[in-house]
Amino acid sequence: MDMPVSSNAPKAEERVRQLLEICRGLPAVKMAVVHPCSKDALVGAVESANYKLIDPILVGPKAKIERTAKENNIDIKGLRIENVPHSHAAAERAVELCRMAEAGALMKGALHTDELMQAVIDRDRGLRTGRRISHAFVMAIESYHKPFVVTDAAINIYPDLLTLKDIVQNAIDLVRVFRPEDMPKVAILSAVETVNPAIKSTINAAALTIMAKRGQIANGIVDGPLAYDNAFSLEAARSKGIVSEVAGDPDIFVVPDLEAGNILAKQMVLSSNAISAGIVLGARVPIVLTSRSEGAQARIASSAVAMLVAHRADEVQAALKKAA
Repeated sequence: MDMPVSSNAPKAEERVRQLLEICRGLPAVKMAVVHPCSKDALVGAVESANYKLIDPILVGPKAKIERTAKENNIDIKGLRIENVPHSHAAAERAVELCRMAEAGALMKGALHTDELMQAVIDRDRGLRTGRRISHAFVMAIESYHKPFVVTDAAINIYPDLLTLKDIVQNAIDLVRVFRPEDMPKVAILSAVETVNPAIKSTINAAALTIMAKRGQIANGIVDGPLAYDNAFSLEAARSKGIVSEVAGDPDIFVVPDLEAGNILAKQMVLSSNAISAGIVLGARVPIVLTSRSEGAQARIASSAVAMLVAHRADEVQAALKKAA
């Protein structure tokens, strides 16, 4: 099956096809789709199933899901529906399915992010782990030479240093799902590339750089602070005399706060024709988290990433059991 046609750049489209090719032959992951009561949410789930990325469980008001399907000519015949009265109950039930191991991933449908995440982070009935939960956009644009991650643009509003540490580690682990032997390059962004006590993000960036050198952040090469221009462009870095292993070649762009990340990611989508896949990391299962305004293609790409993360988690658990 070919990818849906869109106005995005051909090179970015090809990277999505490559992502789907990586997934080929892997078993579909059971995914609880939370409140798929809009056209894009339902199409995204059904198309992801058609690509054999997921085996969806539709969690929400059955009548509303069926009406959405009928009004938009979407075939949901044979798909399991968990009937609950409203979106809040859908979030709770989907999380419960993951806790019961009936689902290995979540997908956000037509509900607000906060509503879903409240169920995910519930201390007693949620999907917490020992690491902070964070969001990552896997992106591809015409003007950059490889796919990259922007984090965190959706969950942590003003992260402190220890939260940033987990955000960085989550993103490194994500990149290594695709390239297990690599040491991903991480650019810690700020407004400037020098440490300035008046700009807190430069202090955090310098601390994260040292933490990586001391082994507190594993399996990545971290450098910061870097302004966006000298992180993105080696020429810009050289023009300012910056010597860096990361400048011009990051796999991961770490923003200082949610506002900066959200603006950067949306600017890339709207102005640079980026294809993006949004995923929440650090929970017991991967969570597909895209904007309600994003179409089916973003949900398909996100499902592919979630599928690979879920399979990687299964491989790690199997290895740990074998070692024990």
